[in-house]
Amino acid sequence: MSNENGEKDVLEATDSLQILNVEDCGRSEVDKKNKPKVDILLKPTGNAPIMKKKKWTVDSDKPIGWIIEFIKKYLKIESKEKLFVYVNQTFAPAPDQLVKNLYDCYSTEGKLVLHYCKTQAWG
Repeated sequence: MSNENGEKDVLEATDSLQILNVEDCGRSEVDKKNKPKVDILLKPTGNAPIMKKKKWTVDSDKPIGWIIEFIKKYLKIESKEKLFVYVNQTFAPAPDQLVKNLYDCYSTEGKLVLHYCKTQAWG
């Protein structure tokens, strides 16, 4: 794969953070801009590939499953492969758990720290 195609894939993954859900279509532009955001810090663990960008800002109403799929797309991991995400190196949240809930309970210095790996590491 050429570097240009690889950069395009990374840009597409990054742009996916900006894609709005279908239910957002009825909202005004003001509502979309005022949507609460959360800073997350993604750290690799074990055999996981390293992301060039580690700090991301996402909508607080996104589920962890969405974050997992974003990481897979960004790192070009096949959809059938497993990817594990842990909060503060302690537990794996359920895929339907909202980022906002985890941020409210486990944020450190204004960021939610999530560790990702391709094999189980903790919990």
